[in-house]
Amino acid sequence: MKIRPFENKDLKAAAVVHRAAFKRQRMSYEWIECNAKAYPRFQIFVAETHQNEIVGYIHWSQKSGFRPEVVLELEQLAVLPDFQGMGVGTKLILESLPRVQAQLKTRHSELKHILVTTRADNSAQRLYKKTLNAEVEATIRNLYSADEVVMISRHVNI
Repeated sequence: MKIRPFENKDLKAAAVVHRAAFKRQRMSYEWIECNAKAYPRFQIFVAETHQNEIVGYIHWSQKSGFRPEVVLELEQLAVLPDFQGMGVGTKLILESLPRVQAQLKTRHSELKHILVTTRADNSAQRLYKKTLNAEVEATIRNLYSADEVVMISRHVNI
């Protein structure tokens, strides 16, 4: 499994991953496309098999402007169902985050905190706790399709 920056040629495959991972969302192609155009505010990385199949992606997003101390959001993490539970999400986080941090340094910025929001019933909370040391800070009732938790990683050591 290789983690690499998103390229325009990945758009259709990433949209397939989005559609498979987020059943309630629509317009997958357009969602990925508009976020990809917002670099460096959004940075996207893909997980690619040795057979060049895109099986997952991660979106990182800077919050509240370009600042010296950056609050970074793990905006979206998606893995095809057949590849879930195989460490792809962990690999996406652990291999892409240092690249995002390196890009921040080119603008004389550093990472302050990481923000993650997810459904309160999403088992991915364990992944965010394990990889980012993120803790639930708040629960927002009925935000999207259910209750949503806000998780913050205040001591990022990756």
